[in-house]
Amino acid sequence: MPPKVKITKEDIIEKTVELIRESGENAINTRSIAAALNCSTQPIFSNFASMEELYEAVIHRAYGQYLSFLHKEAESGKYPKYKAFGMAYIRFAKEERELFKLLFMRDRKGEGLTPTPDMQESAGLIIDSIGISEQEAELLHFEMWTCVHGIATMIATSFLDFEWEQISNMVTDVYQGLKARHTEKR
Repeated sequence: MPPKVKITKEDIIEKTVELIRESGENAINTRSIAAALNCSTQPIFSNFASMEELYEAVIHRAYGQYLSFLHKEAESGKYPKYKAFGMAYIRFAKEERELFKLLFMRDRKGEGLTPTPDMQESAGLIIDSIGISEQEAELLHFEMWTCVHGIATMIATSFLDFEWEQISNMVTDVYQGLKARHTEKR
């Protein structure tokens, strides 16, 4: 009978996410993961064909955690859903700095902008709210996202640390300006 597997794929992904939270993406390599799991590097390569495969699994897991932030903020009812998504993005940058950097501040050359479920849902919320075309809603969302991303990046890098009320007001002001510009075209 083969020996029982002690270190699972799930264990490796979870530990790698934990290490990124603690030390950042650059501290991750097979030796650091193995040391954190208290094992050799063999279980890592038994479960993943390459570090790239593990990296993709970790990004997928981190993105799932980010989506949980979005939906938790939206369900709180503190903000309208579209604004809640922006506020959650910023909160994720503050509370999960290293995961935020992994997801939204890494080199993306060659990846292109792939529509994600949160982007598609955001554009749908804009369409439902102000009745503009899908193309206009996607543009408004992209413009809004650049603002929200700027705030989040300043927080994630400890460049500035705004108060939540100030952030909320800034997000509202930018949205209202963009909304006015996109709806006056009609």
